[in-house]
Amino acid sequence: MTNQRDTSRAPLKVRIRIDHPVHGELQVMTRDISDSGVFVVIDDAQRRLLTIGEVVSGQVQGLPMEAPILQMQVVRFEPGGVALRFKRD
Repeated sequence: MTNQRDTSRAPLKVRIRIDHPVHGELQVMTRDISDSGVFVVIDDAQRRLLTIGEVVSGQVQGLPMEAPILQMQVVRFEPGGVALRFKRD
């Protein structure tokens, strides 16, 4: 399988709150980030709450100031987590 990514990933482990329009709030950890999105580590129960293509909002937690809330689209599932692409207006 070839890597079709146009931006490189950087390891990053931070806590992020994901707000789902139906299921509410999920607290998860990131695995890596790029200019186009983020991969978050989730368990199977949380994974079943998400579907490819849906939009969720996310906000990094634990910073000294409030982080921006970003819109992200679910794009891929892998064992142990989900890839989210940042929505651009």
